[in-house]
Amino acid sequence: MRYDVVVIGAGPGGSVAAKTCAEKGLSVLLVEKRQEIGAPVRCAEGIGKKDLERFVEPKKKFIAAEVVGAKIYAPDGTEITLTEEMAGNEVGYVLERKVFDRYLAKLAANAGADVMVKTSAVGMEKKDGGVKVKLRRMGEEFEVECSIVIGADGVESRVGKWAGIDTTLKLDEIESCVQYLMTGIDFDPEYCHFWFGNKIAPGGYVWLFPKGNSSANVGVGVMPSLAKKPPKDFLDEFVERNYGKGRIVEVVAGAVPVKGEIETAVADNVMLVGDAARHADPITGGGIANAMKAGYYAGVTAAEAIEKGDCSAKTLRKYDERWKNDFGKDLAKKRKIQQKLVKMDDETLNKIMHTLAECRLEEISVRAILKALIKKHPKLLWDLKDFII
Repeated sequence: MRYDVVVIGAGPGGSVAAKTCAEKGLSVLLVEKRQEIGAPVRCAEGIGKKDLERFVEPKKKFIAAEVVGAKIYAPDGTEITLTEEMAGNEVGYVLERKVFDRYLAKLAANAGADVMVKTSAVGMEKKDGGVKVKLRRMGEEFEVECSIVIGADGVESRVGKWAGIDTTLKLDEIESCVQYLMTGIDFDPEYCHFWFGNKIAPGGYVWLFPKGNSSANVGVGVMPSLAKKPPKDFLDEFVERNYGKGRIVEVVAGAVPVKGEIETAVADNVMLVGDAARHADPITGGGIANAMKAGYYAGVTAAEAIEKGDCSAKTLRKYDERWKNDFGKDLAKKRKIQQKLVKMDDETLNKIMHTLAECRLEEISVRAILKALIKKHPKLLWDLKDFII
């Protein structure tokens, strides 16, 4: 079997990459190790409206809820309301990922990509200027040759390791997460909700994303280096206090990289996208939007490289330039802010939130918010001043 490109992982990043490659006239194989694309869901399922609409037309079948903003809660209960534009790239739509991911994979297939589910990548080696990918399907192993491999295989990416791309994660560069799909709970369905505090989520936060009909994704992310117990214990305590009468109908667990911008996401014949390339937002953990952007850039770069007949790392670094210029610098800045936030005690977090509560947030930008905070708390936040320059 011979393809121009093999994409490993059929999440949003992988499917957009496969679709883009196919639309550029390349032969593409998209493989997914699970038997069902989109399951299990390891995501709060939120995405900004503009980010989604950049790639697909919104469909009712994969949008569970539409929100107008976010409510953020300080450790002492102080509440701040952010408009959708201010709330980040995971607030706007709450998706049904099981439906959404399959929809994107179908778009890739309609564009001409071959799709294989229940197919795992078990090895990779260079061959005659290309790559030989070893796959296992239904217990049977076979090989596929290609010019480029796009690794969209998540936080535990094996493609990155095989290619020698440094995506190592330290204990303070990863969030351990658990999420419940709950029903029969009371909350404001027009907003996503976020709770901060070292007692409820050390190094992270608790979230609630509406899913319609009194249902919501309720989850927690904690930093293993700071948490003294498993994330599930933190989530159970939060649920008992706030939504004890609700019912849990689904449980998922996973990890989210919060490393920020990595030096490179390419090697000879290989590009990484999404969590495999550590593209998740270091503050929110949101990764759908950046994964889709990266998938598109990887597809465009793959088409250029194959047309040129040069799939070396030097040529593929055009992909690095594209994702870094789009959202890479933002990842680096947010990582710096995140490192500052995780060191704050609850009293300091309360001070910050009280200052924000005094601002008319709907009329100012994130840059202006930071500027106001630094003005009021110069000793505390001075080292973040470069974020607003």
